[in-house]
This record gives sequence, C-alpha cells and structure tokens, in this order.
Amino acid sequence: MDLNLIKKLIKMVEQSEVAEFSVQEGDLKIKISKNSPNAAQVHYQQVPVERPAFTSPSVQNEIKAMPAAEAKSNYHEIRSPIVGTFYRAPSPDADSYVQVGDSISQGTVLCIIEAMKLMNEIESDVNGKIVKILVENGTPVEYNQPLFLVEPN
Repeated sequence: MDLNLIKKLIKMVEQSEVAEFSVQEGDLKIKISKNSPNAAQVHYQQVPVERPAFTSPSVQNEIKAMPAAEAKSNYHEIRSPIVGTFYRAPSPDADSYVQVGDSISQGTVLCIIEAMKLMNEIESDVNGKIVKILVENGTPVEYNQPLFLVEPN
C-alpha cells in the first residue's frame, strides 16, 4: 500500500466524524482510529498473525528461565499495540524511559515504537514495578508481542 494513500486516509479520518476505519490490501491490514477530535492513530498488522514473535536468543533464554506459572499469575504483560521498531529512549543519547525496578503509574511512557517513520509512545496501563524488559533496544516487534512484565500494585 502506498504511503501517500495511508497519509490521505489518516487526514480523511481526522477531518471526518468517523471514529474508526479499517482497510485490507493483500496481507496488509490497516486500522485507523481516533482517540481525540484532533488526533488519529494508525494500527497495522500483517495478516495472518500466526508467526512467532521476534526476540533475540538472549531474551528467549531469559523468558524461559522465568517459571511460566509465576509469569502468568503475578505479573502483568504490557504488549505492543503495533508492529514496528522498539526503542527504550526518546533519542540515542537520552536515558531510557524506564529501567528494571522502576515504579510506574498508569500513563507512564515506557518506550517508543517507530512505525512508518511515526514515533508512538507506549504508556503503562497499570500501576506497579518493572520486573523485566522483554525486548532489546532497536529490535523489531510484532503486534501484541509482550514488551514488559510489571508487578502490579
């Protein structure tokens, strides 16, 4: 799908009364939804989404080392809402948004996911403490891939 067409679709949704718009072309599905009257968000994913999520071997080893029951019962997973590139900081020379052990509250910016040259801030949906960061800086992430484990308060 042409990037200019996507930009035009975003503008059309922003300027209209439409709250949400989806289109599929081949194996690419694009969903545009408005959160506020002046802002539109773009969510896209490859269809089908049956591929395993990308993680580096070291991250896979860390995930396997954590007992599955403990990860499921005690921790909240914060997942990627879009496909893109994961960044822990707003710029290469800046400090990371969060570190393991940091206390966070709902709405705290945790990372950025770059998608189609757009920087999307990913915020926490719970209060708690960062237990594990599951993705390495600068790596691609899939839709719905776990990014952080949080111990809720």
